[in-house]
Amino acid sequence: MNIGIVGLGLIGGSLGLDLLASSQGHNYVWGISRNPDTCKQAEAIAAVNIADIDIENIPDRILAQTDIVVICTPIASILSTITLIAPKLPANVIFTDVGSVKSAIVEPASKICQQFNQRFVGSHTMAGTAFQGISAAEKDLFQNRPCVVTPSNDIAAVEKVRSLWQSVGMNVFECSPEEHDRAVAIISHAPVMISASLIAACQAEGDQTVLKLAQNLASSGFRDTSRVGGGNPELGRLMAEYNQSAVLRSLHTYQQSLQEVISLIENKQWEELEAFLANTQRDRSFYVD
Repeated sequence: MNIGIVGLGLIGGSLGLDLLASSQGHNYVWGISRNPDTCKQAEAIAAVNIADIDIENIPDRILAQTDIVVICTPIASILSTITLIAPKLPANVIFTDVGSVKSAIVEPASKICQQFNQRFVGSHTMAGTAFQGISAAEKDLFQNRPCVVTPSNDIAAVEKVRSLWQSVGMNVFECSPEEHDRAVAIISHAPVMISASLIAACQAEGDQTVLKLAQNLASSGFRDTSRVGGGNPELGRLMAEYNQSAVLRSLHTYQQSLQEVISLIENKQWEELEAFLANTQRDRSFYVD
């Protein structure tokens, strides 16, 4: 397949590295980035065969042979990006994305693509690191990581997108946009807000001696629980903005659970607290290997 990647950061760059290193026939990858230095670096590390800041500068013969275009931009730019580049691409080309929200993307993106007799299948690659940009791109980033693909009446398009992600080692799950958004709110979006709130609560300590001591004593436990709260602020905002109802639902559920813990401690119900913690110890295995 000939693949286009729009957005050559960690995800787009890593995808290109794996596609060009693949033995499964991904014979050409072109890329688009707003930053000309990123384009040069992507070419230098063999994440793409050719990259430019403007799709107009990608040769027509290459665009005409494109099978799939993967949009790896921030959530807020996905629809506008498709609108901009769809007229430059052939009919029947398949668009997909890597956005962490699907309900706000899949239907409008599909309507845009239909105007040009093109197809859209939503995706979400559950992979990444704490780093950003093309310099953070790495091979095998997607190996054995989960990926969601949304269903469509165009079964052939879904299978082609599924095959793309499987070719870079991903475990593909199919679900509706609504199911996806509720699930990721529980395990990804709400935890960002909870983790950020933990950091803010620590910083609210009024005694500077205690605060400084806490900062000096913080180790692996705090590092683990605060990591996602210290991530990309723009991404966190977009998660909440584009998945508002599901995020709020998850946060309210967490609020109720936290209040239960507060009540157990206030009432010195130590056995009940231990039972609560025993349950969470057991249940964690459902989410983490």
